[in-house]
Amino acid sequence: MSNKRDYYEVLGVAKNATADDIKKAYRKLAKESHPDLHPNDKSAEARFKEINEANEVLSDPQKRAAYDQFGMDGPPNMGGFSGFGGFEGGFGGFDTIFDQLFGGAGARTQRRNAPMRGRDIQLNLRISFEEAAFGASKSVEFQRAELCDTCKGTGGKDGAEPVTCATCQGTGQVRAGGGFMVTVRTCTACGGTGQTVKDPCTTCHGSGRVRRKRTANFTIPPGADDGQVFVMSGQGEPGQNRGPNGDLLIVLSVMPHKLFRREGTTLYLEMPISITQAALGATLEVPTLQSKVNHKIPEGTQDGALFRIRGEGIQQLHGSGRGDLVVRVKVEIPKKLSEKQKQLLREFEQESTGKEYEGRKSFLDKVKERFQV
Repeated sequence: MSNKRDYYEVLGVAKNATADDIKKAYRKLAKESHPDLHPNDKSAEARFKEINEANEVLSDPQKRAAYDQFGMDGPPNMGGFSGFGGFEGGFGGFDTIFDQLFGGAGARTQRRNAPMRGRDIQLNLRISFEEAAFGASKSVEFQRAELCDTCKGTGGKDGAEPVTCATCQGTGQVRAGGGFMVTVRTCTACGGTGQTVKDPCTTCHGSGRVRRKRTANFTIPPGADDGQVFVMSGQGEPGQNRGPNGDLLIVLSVMPHKLFRREGTTLYLEMPISITQAALGATLEVPTLQSKVNHKIPEGTQDGALFRIRGEGIQQLHGSGRGDLVVRVKVEIPKKLSEKQKQLLREFEQESTGKEYEGRKSFLDKVKERFQV
């Protein structure tokens, strides 16, 4: 009687699972437990062996039928399923299994030689608050790798094409060891490309690329904001194997303003006013990004009061509407007073009935209520 686990349990499938269910379960589990991904892990090695043994039986209709009928011990006088198929021989070796799961040498080479998009280039551009608000035309200089004009990007002298690497046979990888101890490393002869240049180009020294300084001209639209990214398609570095160029990404960094703070399309301004203006009301000359506007505040305006001036904010990006300007008044208490000013304030205080201060009156009423006996 074998003490091995049930094969259906090993693969995590039901006994009525279809062949496709078994195949999917096997591929998923084998990927997770493959020894190449868990070097020197004996438990992963044993798990991988168990998974393959279960798959060897359940993926074969005849072996599966015999297993369903007779169990792990197998048909009479035929021996059990334990070690079925000579697993120690490797089912064609780990390379075969690994290639089936992750793509073989041919698949890896095909992917490596397929067209690949070039690298994006990112630039940070610092602009003023007004440039972001109203838009501006800008020029930026940057460097990028471009195809060598001498060899047309091949890396070989006189445009000679690269040849298949003799060390890795074009796979870009070199394997060492055997059995469960397989080490895979990038081929040092070709740098993982699978190709080498026999006679390098004297201009680019075999890389196929040279660095050049370029200038990009673009327009910042009105309403741009801090952290916004503008994409110039195809202005990045060239792709591999005739793949498309990458993009040039320009990230805006907007400098703060001395007066205004921005949230979306709304501008905020903190404006100091005198106690006389606050008490008696006044017409304030409020600065905006473009000019000045007059705004009337009522008498009795309190510190921190907010006033909204329509249409004096930031223009909507790619739109025609404009946000508002929100003004927060800050009542400023004078620090230096003349004797005459002090005397006038004392007279004002003597004439006060307390009704002029709604907040103070409310506070005093609460204090009396709290300590009332």
